[in-house]
Formats: sequence, structure tokens, C-alpha cells
Amino acid sequence: MADAETPNAFQRTADKVGRAAVSGVEEIGLGAMMVVESGYWLLFGRREKQPVRLGAIFEQMMAVGIQAVPIIALLAATIGMMLAIQGIHTLRIFGAESRVTVGIAFSVVREFAPLITGIVIAGRSGSALAARIGTMKINQEVDALYVMGINPVRFLVVPALIAMLIMLPALTLFADFVALFFAGVYVNLDLGISLAAYMDETIELLSVDDLMHGLGKSVIFAVLITVIGVVNGASVQGGAEGVGKATTRAVVQSISAIIVTDMLFAFVVTRG
Repeated sequence: MADAETPNAFQRTADKVGRAAVSGVEEIGLGAMMVVESGYWLLFGRREKQPVRLGAIFEQMMAVGIQAVPIIALLAATIGMMLAIQGIHTLRIFGAESRVTVGIAFSVVREFAPLITGIVIAGRSGSALAARIGTMKINQEVDALYVMGINPVRFLVVPALIAMLIMLPALTLFADFVALFFAGVYVNLDLGISLAAYMDETIELLSVDDLMHGLGKSVIFAVLITVIGVVNGASVQGGAEGVGKATTRAVVQSISAIIVTDMLFAFVVTRG
């Protein structure tokens, strides 16, 4: 009788898959509720006598945006030159290396600048957000906010979300300029095309829609990074080890979500 009641390997696997699916749906629901609640506190916080603190927003903007400028500049310059190198090498086979500007311009503005910026910010700021909230939960500081009558979403989540929504598109635009400039420098050195001619062709090729394509992605990435970081931080269990696991999980989930969203966004927009 006992053997009949013992779950077999298939039942155990099905149980694990089911629990993981339920947990995933719960996390998605929690993230969606946080976004809705953040919008509520942003719009009606002053009426509820709990306005969103501008000082906290500026503090988060410094951490998310200004302090990330050097690494974004370095990676954007590297990506731009890499695209120029590979583009010239590939097009030289067909004797069309002078048209490398086309590939560089569209690749940087529509794909690489928002993607690289999002991944860097996910690894840098998303992990920090998850670690900070996870540590606060372990130290019962989140419960203390409730006791003091302070809503944790308004106090912790909204400033980070607003800062991310402002700074990630700004960093993406900055990465566009840096990558295109350094790509132009390499094109000038390799093909002898002047920077002025390169920039004129780039401006002629790109439209406002191309620019908004990349910036639109960065807005979506900003929401994903913030929500995933907060949800993982809020689900921390087991002390310092739990904070480390939640931080790692937040980075992996953020980068995975960014890449999948980038692919879906590109597919949908290019079919329009």
C-alpha cells in the first residue's frame, strides 16, 4: 500500500514543473501589481500625503545613469568599432565596403545600443536593487516601513522605476552617438571616408522612427529590470546566502527577459 502511494519519477517531475509554473505566474502577477501601484503613488501620492520623494529619484538617477556613463561609453565605442571592422571585412568580399555605413547606422541605433545598454544596467543596477531590497527584507526594514505607515512600493520601488525610465533611454541615446562616432573613426582610418561624409550619410539614412525604435526598447527594458530586481529582492529567504541567490537570479532573469523582448519587439515592429 505504501509503495502504491509513493510518487514515481514522472509524478515528482510533474510536481516540480507545476510548482515552478505557479511560482512564475505569481512573480509575474506581483511584478504587474507593483507597476500599477507605482503608477498610483506617482499620480496620487500627494493626495495620500505620501508624495514620491524627488531626492530619492535624483539619487537613483545618479546611481543608475551618471555613474554608468564610463562603462557605457567604453562598450559603445567597442561595439561601434567592432561593427565597422566586421562590416568592412564582409562587404569587401562583394566590393561594396563603401556601403558599410548602412549596416552600422541601423545596427547601432535599432539593436546594439539599446541591447548593450540594457544588459549593462541589468547587471549593474538591477542586481544592486535586488540586493538592497533583499537585505532590507532580511533585516526587517520593510516590515518597519509598514509599521511607520510608509508604503514600501512608494518609498523603494517608485524612485528606482522613475530613475530607470529616465536614465536608460538617455544612456541609450548616449551609446548611439558614441558607437556611431567611433565606428566613423575606424571607417575613416580604413577606407579614407571623411568623418563629415560619414556623418552626412548616417543622418540621411536614419529616420526618427529608427531612433524611436531603439528608445522604445529601452523604456521596456527599464520596466523589466526594475520589476525583476524588486520581485527577486522581495522574495529573499535564508539570510545572506539568500540575498546572493536572489541577486544572481535577478541578473539572469533580467538579461534573459531583455534578449527575448528585443527579439519579439524587432519581429513585431518589422512586420508592421
